[in-house]
Amino acid sequence: MNILQINASARSEGAQSTRLANSISDRLRAQNPVAQFVLRDLARAPMPVLDEAALGALFTPADQRTAEQAARVAIDDAAIAEIQAADVVVLGVPMYNFQVSVQFKAWIDAISRARVTFQYTDKGPEGLLKNKQVYVALARGGMYRDTPADHIVPYLKTILGFLGMTDVRFVFAEGLGMGEAAVAKAFEAATQEIEVVVDTAVEAVA
Repeated sequence: MNILQINASARSEGAQSTRLANSISDRLRAQNPVAQFVLRDLARAPMPVLDEAALGALFTPADQRTAEQAARVAIDDAAIAEIQAADVVVLGVPMYNFQVSVQFKAWIDAISRARVTFQYTDKGPEGLLKNKQVYVALARGGMYRDTPADHIVPYLKTILGFLGMTDVRFVFAEGLGMGEAAVAKAFEAATQEIEVVVDTAVEAVA
């Protein structure tokens, strides 16, 4: 088993979404001691944004790219190779102003490539990143789960499904801006949820 963890916080230290994602990965690794583990921290090594230069590089045939264009495409190639190789993906996703972080969006843009991770067919779009289990660790300061203000879960279901990842499980730690007692309560509940979600998935595969 290959596990890929993506830390999408703007902070490389002390991020609650990372703490939650670590808990998921730790349980997965405890149940699969020989699993290969890859960590990509988008705070320490952010993906470059999808700008005009990047689009120009992507739409230039590989044998016609400049050295600079080839280097830019290679950055996204590495991110794509990581997720293609992964059997399990753990995403640590914070909520910033009701949406995902710019770091996470840049990673999504990097791995979303036509004819590589998705394709259009006469039957509609087809995601090519199939047969993966995805765990999403969602950390929020307030309480947004199952409310109209939660724009992140619908977005993630859409984009991950578009790329072929339809086996997605969400774990929440909410109310983290409401004091230490609320944080402790949130992570206690999240720990219990992780045990159920991970163990259920492992049993289904076994």
